[in-house]
Amino acid sequence: MRPATLVRLALAGTRTDTARVVLTALSALLATLAGLAALTVLAIPTPAATDGNANRWSEQYRSGLLVEPGLRGGTAFALLMLTIPVLALAGQCARLGAPSRDRRLAALRLAGTTPGQVTRLVMLETGLAGLLGTLVGLGAYLGGRELLHRPDEQGRLALPTDVLPSTGALAAVVLGLPVIAALATALMLRTVTTSPLGVSRKAARERGPRPWAGLLIGLGLVSFAAVRPVLYQLDGNDQMLVRLVPLLLLAGGLAAMIGVVIGTGWISYTCGRLLRRHARRPPALLAAGRLMADPWAGSRTFAALLAAVIFGAGAAGQRAYFTAQDELDREQNRLVGVDSGADPFYLSTMDLVDAAVAVAVLIAAGGLIVALVEGIVARRRAYAALVATGVPRAALSRSVAWQALAPAVPAILLALTVGTLLGRGLFGRVTAGGSSMEVCDAGASLCDDPATREQYTRLVQTPPVERALEVPLEQLAWLGAGALAAVLVTVGVGLLFLRVSTAVEELRTT
Repeated sequence: MRPATLVRLALAGTRTDTARVVLTALSALLATLAGLAALTVLAIPTPAATDGNANRWSEQYRSGLLVEPGLRGGTAFALLMLTIPVLALAGQCARLGAPSRDRRLAALRLAGTTPGQVTRLVMLETGLAGLLGTLVGLGAYLGGRELLHRPDEQGRLALPTDVLPSTGALAAVVLGLPVIAALATALMLRTVTTSPLGVSRKAARERGPRPWAGLLIGLGLVSFAAVRPVLYQLDGNDQMLVRLVPLLLLAGGLAAMIGVVIGTGWISYTCGRLLRRHARRPPALLAAGRLMADPWAGSRTFAALLAAVIFGAGAAGQRAYFTAQDELDREQNRLVGVDSGADPFYLSTMDLVDAAVAVAVLIAAGGLIVALVEGIVARRRAYAALVATGVPRAALSRSVAWQALAPAVPAILLALTVGTLLGRGLFGRVTAGGSSMEVCDAGASLCDDPATREQYTRLVQTPPVERALEVPLEQLAWLGAGALAAVLVTVGVGLLFLRVSTAVEELRTT
């Protein structure tokens, strides 16, 4: 097949295929911006040590996250974490219009197209969409870099607009993301390209998912709880700490996150069983059947949202730690006549973390909308048949709402609980005091004079204080309410497509 023919076939399709291409390009754009932002932070050069700058700080920036070299790695990692909901959104977009695309590809196979040609076709479709998104993202990045380059009166910058990643790094992001998307799409459609008739042997599900995901959650919690004992036992062994502590944090966080996402399948199946046993109205019974028939749909749909909720709950626990430490430090400092608290840098940094969580929830909500609309469109013939047999559209609307909300509420509560426990595993208590401090009770002139300072100086002993952290219920409630609101908005948008998808004309869809 000639390249021109491949391009023409890749660009052909229905409005659903066009929407999938546009959403794939949008996902690639967002992932490009996040990746380039992380690379820009890593590209900030560290100045040489001087007498006036022994810490080798980059003092041309306002934010301490960019000034201190030791904090840039964590900042870049946080920016890369924003690509997780974006990649989840891209995965949901790839499933949009999947049945019609499968039929189109199967028709090409039956017409004589080889599996390799069909694979190249789908890779070209996704690759071109991804390349369009990355190129637009690169243009937006370069344009935003010029617009946001605004030094203040002291010549300091709010963002690292004075540096650029290397050409190789830029090319790796712009060209690598479309290649990864194309390979993932080819992997997802391997069944269609291999068997155009769509005939496969699949054993019927005899029982639902088991709650084995709890083991992963427990492993993650134990890993986080082990960080503080490891720091205590290996105090002084910096080489071992640098290797072991990040490994515990990364492995524990991933294990807990995967456990919550996989556990949503068990939650969906259990909710379906409870609804089938206790519900009496048709909407709940229809939702129960769908939840039990495909319990893993909840895991796929809510994965990005639950990951954002876990991260947000852990950040809420960390904010509670910094706030409690600030209050305790102020109490201790008042004993010696000083009214100051902890370093405000940490609390201001948590504001940025909260903003990142909000962005992740918004992106995850976009993925939820795509997933719900895709599910409605894929089952439009079944919905149209139900309406034709007399089932009211209102009953189908309530069924869709039950199907989304029944597993979402307990899954969000589980994610909030796991995120809170992860945070408390690292920051369970705050401590202060247990030290002595010299306090000068005279004025600045007498205290600065070595001849008179000693007679006005007294030694103040601050007692050691240790307090347990309070659970940040208010912030957790706001986070849970925001996640639930995202699900409700998703359901509302999906119901707009339900009426169109239940038209009687859909029964003639081929």
